[in-house]
Amino acid sequence: MGVIGDVCRKITVLTIAQIEILDKLSGIFPLVCDLAHAQLTIYTKATDENLLVIAAQFRPNTSFSQYKPNLLGTTVYSTEEPLIWRTMSTGQPICGQREWALGMLMEMQTYPIRDYDGNIIAVVSFETSHEEIRTEGYNILLDTAYKLLINARSPFDGKLHRALSASDGIIITDDRGKIIFANGASSSIYKILGVGRLVGRYIYDKQINMRYTKKTTSSQMPYESELEAGNLILVQRTIPIIQGGQVLRTVIVVSDVTELKKKEKELLIKSAVIQEIHHRVKNNLQTIASLLRLQARRTKSTEVKAALRESVNRILSISVVHEFLSQQDAEIIDVAEVAKNILDLVIQNMLEPDFNLQTVFNGETVILPSEQASSLALVINELIQNSIEHGFIGRPEGLIGVDISTNPDTYRIEIYDNGIGLPEDFNSQASKSLGLQIVRTLIEDDLGGTFELYADKGTHARIAIPRTIEGGR
Repeated sequence: MGVIGDVCRKITVLTIAQIEILDKLSGIFPLVCDLAHAQLTIYTKATDENLLVIAAQFRPNTSFSQYKPNLLGTTVYSTEEPLIWRTMSTGQPICGQREWALGMLMEMQTYPIRDYDGNIIAVVSFETSHEEIRTEGYNILLDTAYKLLINARSPFDGKLHRALSASDGIIITDDRGKIIFANGASSSIYKILGVGRLVGRYIYDKQINMRYTKKTTSSQMPYESELEAGNLILVQRTIPIIQGGQVLRTVIVVSDVTELKKKEKELLIKSAVIQEIHHRVKNNLQTIASLLRLQARRTKSTEVKAALRESVNRILSISVVHEFLSQQDAEIIDVAEVAKNILDLVIQNMLEPDFNLQTVFNGETVILPSEQASSLALVINELIQNSIEHGFIGRPEGLIGVDISTNPDTYRIEIYDNGIGLPEDFNSQASKSLGLQIVRTLIEDDLGGTFELYADKGTHARIAIPRTIEGGR
């Protein structure tokens, strides 16, 4: 059960079956509240016969509601709510006023809610301003909201029965499809389409062009469709109210989504362009890497060959990031996936054919923006490259591992091997190694993290990056 069910089970006289009815109806309360342009409160009897329980309370998105504290789950004396108590006792709808604060009057309409045997189990109260009550056709709007509530069929489709917004057009038709209510938003939409006054016309008129409504009403099921009308793109929600197997009324919600669809289209185009740019950058980087490989094959210097090979790996590690970005529409990267690809890439480009290398990879999901992910890709490349190049001198086999984990405040990346370890007089701060200088600069300056290099049955590199990096999680 939901919140309403929990409240009713603890402090009301309702049976489990009656509580389930209210609990199921709660899924449509926000829509009913918005349709009525009024604050909705559900009252039921407490275990103490002199008290009423406030089991639910919703404020509308479609109208200004005077401030009222959220009293959900609290009790009030029945003498303090005479309109509620009278409807609870007689089953009659009552219209009246109440003073919520000194000089602040609210219009109040109460209706009974019954179980399947006709017993009154709760009272729904709609409270709104005097100005709202005087709006043309408001009685029809309020009556339709109540009819929708008591005839609602659960389970509800969360999309079709979603709450309204202040800009939604609302049209209500009777059992013959005749429009008996249309709010200002719907009139404005149809005015652009060349349709004058809506009330009194039939929804199936060709000029109104609501062809989907007939299909929906005949099937007695809610329906949503998108259609283009003139220069507008409209989303139409049609919710029939069924009573005794017949359509009693139909609520039609019309939303103008023209600007929203334009923005969505623009975003899709921009996303496609950005992905194509990343794809071209990746291709260009791979072309540069191919040129460097060609140059390496032509040179006779061992040192030059090694330097060019390291440069190729650095370029390809950045290429890996752009490859991921070219395949998705977000400028964020899963570092674990990048690290796995780089590990495979460096081994493929640097490992001697007769060397037996075992790899271990344990990576939790770490999401970073593309700029930070590129820096980290270079760092991972350098450290794996160093292990292969310097960690196993004179050995026929070895192991390289990568661990990626998350702590409350940091991301931790550890790259290790079981090689010969670090020299006894090694000082990472004083080292003139270009690779280590690149690693330290990227971690400390670009990522704001820390870097530690130490020996422990091999060489271990430990990186800690703060989780405050924007886009990380």
